[in-house]
Amino acid sequence: MSKKNRKQKWIKFRHKVITFLAYYPMFIYTRLAYGIKIKRYKDKQKRPYIILLNHQTPLDQFFVGLSFKRPIYYMATEDIFSLGWVSKLIKYLIAPIPIKKQTTDARAVLNLMRVVSEGGSVCIAPEGNRTYSGKTEYINPTIAGLIKKLKLPVAFFKIEGGYGVEPRWSDVKRKGKMVGYVSKVLEPSEYENLSANDIYDLIVKETFVDETKIIGEFKHKKRAEYLERCVYVCPKCGLSEFHSNGAFVTCKKCGLQAEYTVDKEFKGVDCEFPFKTVNDWYEYQKSFINKLDIDKFYDAPAYIDQATVKLVIPYKKKESLYDSAEIKLYGDKIIFISNENSLALDFDSVSAISVLGRNKLNVYHGDKIYQVKGDKRFNALKYVNFYFRYKNVKKGDENEQFLGL
Repeated sequence: MSKKNRKQKWIKFRHKVITFLAYYPMFIYTRLAYGIKIKRYKDKQKRPYIILLNHQTPLDQFFVGLSFKRPIYYMATEDIFSLGWVSKLIKYLIAPIPIKKQTTDARAVLNLMRVVSEGGSVCIAPEGNRTYSGKTEYINPTIAGLIKKLKLPVAFFKIEGGYGVEPRWSDVKRKGKMVGYVSKVLEPSEYENLSANDIYDLIVKETFVDETKIIGEFKHKKRAEYLERCVYVCPKCGLSEFHSNGAFVTCKKCGLQAEYTVDKEFKGVDCEFPFKTVNDWYEYQKSFINKLDIDKFYDAPAYIDQATVKLVIPYKKKESLYDSAEIKLYGDKIIFISNENSLALDFDSVSAISVLGRNKLNVYHGDKIYQVKGDKRFNALKYVNFYFRYKNVKKGDENEQFLGL
């Protein structure tokens, strides 16, 4: 093989070395920081896999890596590839496969197939998002066709307790029990004659985790802080804003207050709180938005936030557009206003909107990607929900339940 062809290989020998060297440091860190117990998968045949996992914490990929001995190549949002030298280091060390969120990314599929053709194992979080509610999020049905095309054994990796330890909306890790393990391996012979719909149903079933069913205490004095990243609909007064402090969350409009207890349940303060879990509140919020007449917000904004806005140069860097901007969310558009400058992004011309990490927002408009980052209490989720509600109404499907996550 020529030197030129060796350079074109995705899989490098150094990935094995790095996987070996990183094992014990990551094992110690994850055990101390998350309290997680990871069951080592015994792969007697030493073969490549497609690994599918439910997505609960920022370190889920490391939990998977600690379960398998061989290097694993992870699908990762394009955001981590736009960080300059940091991205170059990540690519050098572990060579993740970039994918654009909320879009059909043919390049990502081709790179995935390339890794598989070289004998590598790949890992995908089919949800494409960390759960906000504690339940496994929506899974795009196209994953079934991809599985059938790759023709590899599918290892389902389950993470349980991760939402209790570090929910997506939080900045702190609670003390509690958490586990990660391969729950099932699906052989190609078991799915080769199944329809795409049957494979999809199987994937949904095997990746589903309901954290409301995970019993145990998850202790931290700031366990409710930044819940306002997840909730923006009050059961008492509708569209609102919230403030969290310690173990409590309060509606800014009507003063409704609840404590978020160590067993992941709500307890009303001087009231009967209508929700038992974050998932109950999250589902109510989706139902509320799915019934919302968004045309009422075509002329006046539903929300106004302060944030920085950057222009993302995919796979290269991010350029500052507005250091401080007023972000106005309407029923049919988003407007950025900074000093005398303004930029309106009509939902009709926006191809996708997605939440990254805890509360960053990417808006895909034409050939440009705008990244919005507010303060720690910024709620990016509402922008995604409003956008999908608008799209559902415009296409004549007002009963469509999917709101972006």
